[in-house]
Amino acid sequence: QVRVVESGGGLVQPGGSLRLSCEVSGTIFSMYTMNWYRQAPGKERELVASINRSGGTNLADSAKGRFTISRDNAKKTVYLQMNSAKPEDTAVYYCNRSPPLDWGQGTQVTVSS
Repeated sequence: QVRVVESGGGLVQPGGSLRLSCEVSGTIFSMYTMNWYRQAPGKERELVASINRSGGTNLADSAKGRFTISRDNAKKTVYLQMNSAKPEDTAVYYCNRSPPLDWGQGTQVTVSS
């Protein structure tokens, strides 16, 4: 059974940091590009960061200079390090591969003082 499980979200103050994790099971991991998305209330899901199978990364303009995406193929896990958090980063964060699997439940990130 293929599963995507996100974790690591929570409440963080503006300027703070969080590290999100996403573990994938039941499918080959290392050969696929992995992506982090987020969906804020009332908005469409948007792509935040991607990492290909060679470790090359792309970040949305809103994430550049603050977020880092990384992967551990042995653990079938992709990470999103969020630094200098802003209130506009508040959203449910999801991960998925390209091509996509069934979506997980996501992990809530709330940036607030």
